[in-house]
Amino acid sequence: MNRFLIIDGLNLVRRIHAAQPNENDVNGLPERVTSACRKLLSKHDPSHVTLVWDGDAISWRKKLYDDYKKGRKPMPEALSQALPALKQHLAERGFHSIDAIAEADDVIATLASKMVQAKGEAIIVSTDKGFTQLLSPQIQLWDHFNQQVISIEDREQQLGVDRSQFIDFLAMAGDSGNKIPGIPGIGPKSACELLKTFRSLANVYASLDKIGAKQAKKLEEGRALARLSYKLVQLQTDIPLNTRLANFRVEQTAKA
Repeated sequence: MNRFLIIDGLNLVRRIHAAQPNENDVNGLPERVTSACRKLLSKHDPSHVTLVWDGDAISWRKKLYDDYKKGRKPMPEALSQALPALKQHLAERGFHSIDAIAEADDVIATLASKMVQAKGEAIIVSTDKGFTQLLSPQIQLWDHFNQQVISIEDREQQLGVDRSQFIDFLAMAGDSGNKIPGIPGIGPKSACELLKTFRSLANVYASLDKIGAKQAKKLEEGRALARLSYKLVQLQTDIPLNTRLANFRVEQTAKA
């Protein structure tokens, strides 16, 4: 069975770079990243491997909601300038890349989903828990830095909701890390309680007459933001990709 190791490039590299005391120091970064990639190969023994990188274009999420990811610390200039050489270094050692037009997330989601459709397996290497909405017996999320699987069960316990409710929960409670608004006045606890009672966001809005007046008012006033947030947190799994799986078969040089 084919197994595709899909590495969230900037998630990996920024974490490795951040461990350096000087953000202008990129010396040795290519070797550290290569070492991490080889360790991932050894751990997961994939048939195919790629790194997916964020592009420079404005993402559809940012166009939809200007505050999306607002306030995030920008990439250190030295790291930004070092990325082209880093990608070339990795490619020469058998680790080829896909450059997303904007965000890498939807490309990663598409690659993983297509691999499952082709009766294969996908391992996403990232600490971004947004990928848990994709998880299935054929898709695994791996935290390289803690050397552990990020499981659906862990995410369910963290949020207090069932896996089928992840997107509905975030649509109501929001996601502060990505500046996804959610519904003003409806925090994680309220979102969890509403979903335990009504099971879905659609059912919540179909049952406003069964909810306390104060909370129902917040829900009604936040309906448009809930709809927006629902769109923002969903990963797209059908991004057009002008590439072939054969381009990412693990090469002997990658294992050296």
